Amino acid sequence: MVDMETLVSLCKRRGFVFQSSEIYGGINGFWDFGPVGCELKRRVKDNWWRTMVQWREDVVGLDTSIIAHPQTWVASGHVEAFSDPMVDCKKCKKRFRLDEITTKVCPECGGELTDPKKFNLMFQTHVGATQDAESIAYLRPETCQSIFTEFKNVQTVSRLKIPFGIAQIGKAFRNEITPRNFIFRSREFEQMELEFFCHPKESKKWYEYWVQSRYDWFLSIGVRKENLRLRPHAKDELAHYASGCTDVEFQMPFGWSELEGIADRGNFDLSQHAKFSGKDLDYYNEETKERFIPAVVETSVGVDRTCLALMIDAYHEEEVKGEKRVVMRFHPSIAPYQAAVFPLSGKLREPAVKLEKELRKYFTADYDEAGSIGKRYRRHDEIGTPYCITYDFQSEEDHAVTVRNRDTMQQDRVAVDQLVRYLSDKFVG
Repeated sequence: MVDMETLVSLCKRRGFVFQSSEIYGGINGFWDFGPVGCELKRRVKDNWWRTMVQWREDVVGLDTSIIAHPQTWVASGHVEAFSDPMVDCKKCKKRFRLDEITTKVCPECGGELTDPKKFNLMFQTHVGATQDAESIAYLRPETCQSIFTEFKNVQTVSRLKIPFGIAQIGKAFRNEITPRNFIFRSREFEQMELEFFCHPKESKKWYEYWVQSRYDWFLSIGVRKENLRLRPHAKDELAHYASGCTDVEFQMPFGWSELEGIADRGNFDLSQHAKFSGKDLDYYNEETKERFIPAVVETSVGVDRTCLALMIDAYHEEEVKGEKRVVMRFHPSIAPYQAAVFPLSGKLREPAVKLEKELRKYFTADYDEAGSIGKRYRRHDEIGTPYCITYDFQSEEDHAVTVRNRDTMQQDRVAVDQLVRYLSDKFVG
């Protein structure tokens, strides 16, 4: 398995991820996705959205604001309880999470530590022209609460009957004291969440369904089965309102780590928001004449963490003719670029560019003419492009191109007018 230092180096070299504000020395816990990384991220999100929303009849989408009414976070318990116990070193002044300290002295300098104190993880801001207690608001620490507060509106306009789900992809912010492990734990991150509303008596059935479904999704985008596992939470790990929770975990270089959590949250969320808002969030079943507060099964996956897992799984080194070849073996469905077009010579730029533009109608494509063909192959091996297409001088005569497979390095001669079908068959297969 690739070590983090090697992966971070590749991410910068090939445009996957950069340190945010690097020219000013960077800012801890914040990262920028480069030209290749944002394509990978977009492919992951598009795949999730198709699977969870577009291909289903019982799920609709939502896109809510990053800042919600402050009372939202009072009702959810975040204002009171969303905090980590911290200790400070009296000597070097560094701060640590209590659960990461195994001794009574500072792990950095050996100094004396303070007593634990709670530190709220929400980013506080102000709304309006004045900054006082009345203007305090928070950047959302998770995307799910606005799904709950919009439950009634969405159910009314979509006319969906229980059971149904509401899905959202969006940014969230947590003022982590010790962001670490590259993009795994950062202060700004993106979540893909589904809140699936059902009858309380059916929540266990749907919980089990979504645990398996979400595990299968990771396999479908190319995560290797040996690096993936399901870990049910023990009873003492569960939130007081949850009757079950299972994490989908991935074997990172730093150990097994959570990518996604699936939880049977009961009807706690809607009950809390109904209580604090004074609004009716019940659901009325016209067929059974029953009125009830729906239970919720939540699936919440980190986009950044998923991208990290995919990059770790894809990284591969091998020796070819005495030289090291680095290949990112992404599944074609999530590879940043599906195909790249190379002209053998600058004299062939015009027909090669024309071919690449045509391919863009069907695939995520890139055009590359910098350096020798060998260097271009190596560059796109490290990006993870499944197929590289060379337009050469013979192409002018036989109207065919050379297609090179990323993983096997096998080369096929393919007619230009058959290229789209050839590639499509490869991706489907």
